[in-house]
Amino acid sequence: MAFAALACIPLVSIASAERHTADVVVYGDASGGVTAAVQAARMGKSVILVSQYGHLGGMTSSGLGWTDIGNDAILGGLSREFYHRAYQHYLKDEAWVHEAREDYSNQRQGAGKALDPEKELASTFEPKVAEAIFDGMVEEAGVKLIKGRLDFDRGVTASGSRISTMHLEGGDEAAGKMFIDASYEGDLMAAAGVSFMIGRENNSEYGETGNGNTGVARKNQLPNGIDPYKVAGDPSSGLLDGVNADAGGEPGEGDHRLQAYCYRMVLTDLESNRVAVTKPAGYDEADYEILFRAIEAGQKGGFFKTSMMPNRKTDSNNTGGISCDYIGMNYGKDWNWATLSHAEREKLGEKHRDWQLGLVWTVQNHPRVPEGIRKAYARWGLAKDEFPDNGHWPHNIYVREARRMESDFVMTEDHCKRKKPVDDPVGMGAYTLDSHNTQRFVHKGMVKNEGDIQTHLGGKPYGISYRSIVPKEEECGNLLVPWALSSTHIAFGSIRMEPVFMVLGQSAATAACIAIDLDTTVQKVPYEKLRERLLADDQRIE
Repeated sequence: MAFAALACIPLVSIASAERHTADVVVYGDASGGVTAAVQAARMGKSVILVSQYGHLGGMTSSGLGWTDIGNDAILGGLSREFYHRAYQHYLKDEAWVHEAREDYSNQRQGAGKALDPEKELASTFEPKVAEAIFDGMVEEAGVKLIKGRLDFDRGVTASGSRISTMHLEGGDEAAGKMFIDASYEGDLMAAAGVSFMIGRENNSEYGETGNGNTGVARKNQLPNGIDPYKVAGDPSSGLLDGVNADAGGEPGEGDHRLQAYCYRMVLTDLESNRVAVTKPAGYDEADYEILFRAIEAGQKGGFFKTSMMPNRKTDSNNTGGISCDYIGMNYGKDWNWATLSHAEREKLGEKHRDWQLGLVWTVQNHPRVPEGIRKAYARWGLAKDEFPDNGHWPHNIYVREARRMESDFVMTEDHCKRKKPVDDPVGMGAYTLDSHNTQRFVHKGMVKNEGDIQTHLGGKPYGISYRSIVPKEEECGNLLVPWALSSTHIAFGSIRMEPVFMVLGQSAATAACIAIDLDTTVQKVPYEKLRERLLADDQRIE
C-alpha cells in the first residue's frame, strides 16, 4: 500500500541515499515505537524513528479504537499519557462533529466508562484522533522521523554481536548505538540474526494447557451442518477453498499455523459521513460459500462487530464463526506473513482487504443472503473522514502474531496466570489469553474452525520480564524487542495488546538509554537501576 506523508510532522525524504545517525534507532511506527522514541528523546538522547507507513500509531490509529486492556491499573507513564490525551480531546465541544457528546453510548470493553471522568482516560477513540496524538508526542519530543522500510536483502551491518547500521530500501542507512525493533513482524530482530519462533508450541514444551492445536474451537465457531464440499454432498467435487481435510494434529500439538489477521474496519451509519461499500474488483461469490452455508445453517448475525467509538464510528472486528478474520490466509506450508517481502505483504494485505469488503458487500446485497439480514446490515459504510489517503481503509492490517523472539527467558501461560514469578518486571499485562482461529477443517462431516481460545485472567495484572524483551547476549547486545518478545503463543495472546506495547516500548527505550550511559549491553543493564527510572517515570510494574 502506498506511503503517504504525515499531516503534522515533516518526514525526511529518502529520494537520495542518506546516512542518518542517532543514539537510539527505533524501527517501526506503531504505538510502542512511538513511546520508545519519545522516551529516549525525553531522556536526552538523539533518536531516529523509522516509519514504514508514514502514519504513526500502528493498530491504535488503524481502527483499533475499542481498546483491549483487561485492567486500567497497568497504565502508567507514556501509555497513560496517550489515553489521557485522548480523554482531554473529547472534553472539547469541537471534538463532537457527528454526534452530541450526550448521545454517545460511552460503553467500553469490560466494566467502566469509555470516557472515564474519574480516571481521566479514554479507552475508545477515533483513528485520526489517535494518530494526531502520536504526531504531537513525537513532534514535542524532537524525534527525527524518517520514512522507510528495512531492506531485507542488505539487512544490518554488525560488529561482533552489536548492530551498527540498519539498511533501508532506496539506499538510506540508520546508524546508532542502540536499536529497538518495534515492528509487528520482528523484521529487524530477524535481520540481526536473533533466534525466533513462529507458530504454536506443544503444550508439553512449557507445561501449558492453552497452546498448540485446540481441536474444535469453543468460541467463534461455525454452526453445525455446513457441508465441506464444493458440490454439497459430493466428495468428488473437492473440499471448499480454505478447508483442510483434518485438523493436522491432536489437541495440544504444536504446528506452524498463525492465528488469523483482519483489518479493524471503521464504519458509520451516519449518511453525511458514509461511503457505501461497493463490490470489490475481482469479486468471486465462491469465496463466500461458507458464509452462505453458515446462514443457511442458522447464522443470523455476527458478521462484523459494530463497537461504537465517538462520532458514530465503529471499531469493526471479527466476531462469530465467519466474520472479518480471513482464516488460514496468513501462512502456508513453507511460508507465512513474516517471511514475505514488503511487496508480497502489500499484495496479501490487499487480498485481505478485498475479502473483507466483499464480505460486507455480500451481507448487504447478495440474493443468497435473506432480506432481513441484508436490511439489518445495509446502513453501514466506510467513514469518509478516516484514512482519506487510503480509500477510507486502515493503513495497518492486524498482525496478531508473527515472529516471537526466543531468548534466555520465555514468558509462558504460568507467568500470565501468576503461577510462576517474574522478578524483573518492566511492565504488566492483564488481558485474556486470546488466540483467534487458525484454520478450517472437516470434523464429523462438517466444516469447523480450529484455534480460538479465550482464557480469562480475572483482570489480575502480571509482570512481564525484562529478559523477555532482550535477545541472548551472544546474538545481539544492543537490540531490544518490545512487541515480538520472547513468549509462547498463548502467553503472547495476552501480552500483544496495544496498551502493553506502549508500556514495553517506553521500558525498552529506558533500558537502551541506561545501556548507553553505562557503555554496556542491554543484557547487563542493572535491573535495580532500570526499575528506579521506570518508577520515577510512573511506569506500573507491580
